[in-house]
Amino acid sequence: MIRRRRTRGDASPADPNGPGAAVVEVVDGTVRVDRRTKRLTKRLRPGDVAVIDHLDLDRVSAEALVACAPAAVVNASRSTSGRYPNLGPGILVAAGIPVVDDVGADVMTDLAEGTRVQLVDDVVRHDGREVARGRRLTAEVVAADMETARAGLSLQLEAFAANTMEYLRRERELLLDGVGVPDIRTDLDGRYVLIVVRGYHYKEDLVTLRPYIREYKPVLIGVDGGADAILEAGYKPHMIVGDMDSVSDAALRCGAEVVVHAYRDGRAPGLERVRALGIDAVVFPATGTSEDVAMLLADDKGATLIAAVGTHVTLVEFLDKGRSGMASTFLTRLRVGGKLVDAKGVSRLYRSRISDSQVVLLVLAGVLALVAALLVTPTGQAILAVTGARLEDLWAGLVGLLPGQGP
Repeated sequence: MIRRRRTRGDASPADPNGPGAAVVEVVDGTVRVDRRTKRLTKRLRPGDVAVIDHLDLDRVSAEALVACAPAAVVNASRSTSGRYPNLGPGILVAAGIPVVDDVGADVMTDLAEGTRVQLVDDVVRHDGREVARGRRLTAEVVAADMETARAGLSLQLEAFAANTMEYLRRERELLLDGVGVPDIRTDLDGRYVLIVVRGYHYKEDLVTLRPYIREYKPVLIGVDGGADAILEAGYKPHMIVGDMDSVSDAALRCGAEVVVHAYRDGRAPGLERVRALGIDAVVFPATGTSEDVAMLLADDKGATLIAAVGTHVTLVEFLDKGRSGMASTFLTRLRVGGKLVDAKGVSRLYRSRISDSQVVLLVLAGVLALVAALLVTPTGQAILAVTGARLEDLWAGLVGLLPGQGP
């Protein structure tokens, strides 16, 4: 709950709540704490205080937090470190959610799940004592952080160039010859494939792609939480690819083939979770991201066309995912080549200019035109006469059934 109160500030000592007093926001709420923001959002409820430890808060995580409608967000780390202009903090502030930033790592252990806290400006209190203190983010603070962060992009471009060469050295056999791609039971040969990543505008894009899905019936591949996005859109994924850290148990149990993305040395942390659910899985060891693995798999198994929704293609988007570089995505897209159609943002490419009121007026015009045609033509007049007679007979029958109206 958010309320406002006056503090003494410049007010008169005789009247601390007078017109000279400063106004601060006081937020009360129940703590929900987790180091993984996407895991926290699964149990965050409206009015709770989200306590996170998220360096460089990304756009997708911020939008997930906003959807949960928390009373406030407390971040143990800096929401913007200055490496690049990430979009998450601005989204929270624009949504009117109070954010206390960079309060320190101790808050993750000092505040237990379910406790009640109070936020007064940039101070977090529990049972009347100060637990943590940080920066209160405002639109002005976020704008200043973004300006500073833009200067850091040059360093990220240098890191990208170095990372590209390193990735190519380690994965040249996979990229060039498909060495290491596992066998799967899902038939992709000669098929259209739609890869869904839970990234920017994925919901709107899936709605826009409904006619395409209905007509071409592509193989639906969900990358981690993208499988849940497919289910939410009313479809069933044929395959789930990823490290299994953000996909739900319900999605894993939907009957789709599961491909666990493993580290290059064969370690697959997500495999244990899948097997615990009694589900067989294929392991695909590879460097890079899970969406890269999905594209390489579809390409190697003979997909005719690969459409991608919610994937990451720009430097800022990729850094938002917390990666040191986007070399794997860059080279994977070069490898897949002309098969790949990036459908991310397709919902913003075209928006219907026909409003609901215009549709209603069009229907009314059609009805009026039909009635006019019936009135001026002999056939129409005959139809109206017969219809009128039938309605009169029906009305007379109904009246005869009323009490006291019989013969």
